This record gives sequence, C-alpha cells and structure tokens, in this order.
Amino acid sequence: MVTRILHIIFPIFAVAAAGYAYTRWRRPDISAANQMNMDVFLSALIFHVLAGRAFDLKTYGFLALGGFIVVLGSGLLLWPVVRWLKIHPKTFIPPMMFTNTGNLGLPLAVLAFGEAALPAAVVLFIVANTLQFTLGVYIMDPKVRWLQIFRIPMILATIAGLVFSTAGWVLPKVLALPIEMLGQIAIPLMLFSLGVRMADISMRDWHIGLLGALLCPLSGIVVALMLWPLLPLTPMQSGLLLIFGALPPAVLNYIIAETYRQEPAKVASIVMLGNLMSALTIPVVLAFALR
Repeated sequence: MVTRILHIIFPIFAVAAAGYAYTRWRRPDISAANQMNMDVFLSALIFHVLAGRAFDLKTYGFLALGGFIVVLGSGLLLWPVVRWLKIHPKTFIPPMMFTNTGNLGLPLAVLAFGEAALPAAVVLFIVANTLQFTLGVYIMDPKVRWLQIFRIPMILATIAGLVFSTAGWVLPKVLALPIEMLGQIAIPLMLFSLGVRMADISMRDWHIGLLGALLCPLSGIVVALMLWPLLPLTPMQSGLLLIFGALPPAVLNYIIAETYRQEPAKVASIVMLGNLMSALTIPVVLAFALR
C-alpha cells in the first residue's frame, strides 16, 4: 500500500517541484500559459470527457450532488469557527470551500484509480469551479453580474459537452483527436504552474495559514464521510469524494482575493501552507480511500 501511494503522489509533487525550482531559477511569467490552460487546454479536456461515448450523465448525478454538498458544507461547518476567532469570513471561508480540484484533484484521481476515474473527477472539478465562479465571486461582490459566467470558456465547454452527451452526438475522429490532444496538455501544465505559483506566495501571515491548512482538509473530510452512508456511490466514487474533500485550497482563491483586495497576503499564506501540508494529509487520505 505504501509503495502504491508513493507511486501516486510522487509524480504530482515532482512536477510541481519542477515548476517551483524553475521559477526560482528563471523567474518566468507564466500568466499567459495559465490563461491558455484555463481557456483552451482545460476546456478541451472537459469537452472531450463530457462528449465522449463512455460518459453517462446519470451515472455521476449523486457524485455531483456530493461534491456540491462538500463545497457548501465545508463553508457552513467553519462559519461559526471563523466568527468565534474574529477572522474576516471573506478572507477565510472561500479557501476552505474552493479547493485544488484542478491542479491536484484531476491528476490524483487518474493516478489513484486509472483513466476510468477521469470522467468522475471532471464532474467534481466542474461542480467546484462553477460554484467558485458564481458563489465564490458573489461572496466577494454581491453586485456581480451573473451573465458574465457564460463568457468563461470552461463553462461554455461544459455546456457544449453536456449537450453532446445528452443528445448522443459523436464528433468525427478528425475533430475529436486534436481536441483530445489539447486536453492532454492541461493536467501536466496545471501541476507545473502550481509549483510556479507557490514560489511567488509569501508566508508572512503564517498563523492564519497554518489554521487554514489544518481546517480545510478536516472540514471537507468530515462532510464527505457524513455523505458516504447517505449517497448511493460506487466504491471508486466514494474514494474520489473523500479525496475531493481532503484537497488543499486552490491557488485561484489568492488571485480572486487580490482582484477584490480582500487581504490577499493572508489568503496567500492559507493557500501556500495548505498545499504544503497536503504532502502529509493526502497520503493518509489515499490509504483510506483506496481500501
């Protein structure tokens, strides 16, 4: 079991470490690559998985519901704690809810359960990202315009993929192959860019960062375990939901906090320490999920 877990987590942290090391050496501007990944490569991956013949929307309905509850439940569970500790909810709650389902969640799912787990992992990724681009932005700015979400390429790719899946349409191979090739770029690039982002984040507010690093996986794991006896999930889906709950805060939380000037330094520490701490928590959760 130990060897299997090592084989799962080592490639993930090795690629992220390569991004970190390269950034310390060259100091690259990866913003354009990240934008392309969000707009093109990740959108291609989502469409390819959703529009594929093997994807059955009904199969993942309860898993999507579980992911939805884990995201909301994590925030609701920690809301009284945040008020008691007198921490600004807009600073602390979003990183607890919106975790690293892309950079870490997708490759973890594939390495732990094989390519067969990719559709389920993409469903959880879609749920988390849709909530972050809607509810997450609304938390920061209640006056946000909801129609702006339909300008996000990943959302459009999700809608198009669901339409293809529901209608039973199949793309000609001459079109499907380049879309699949573009999608294959997404996961390695996300891992590399995670390491790049980590090199730029300060640990000045390490106290709140350490608190977030402990409470983020704990709250998600608690909610996921509560859902296990309530939702009719397959063993693989149950394992994925537990891993989903244990993921560290997404780097996107820092970018959104910086955009809305919501104590970005504190959010950066939460993200930084949360992702570092995941090197310890993820192997433990994997050992439990893989049983």
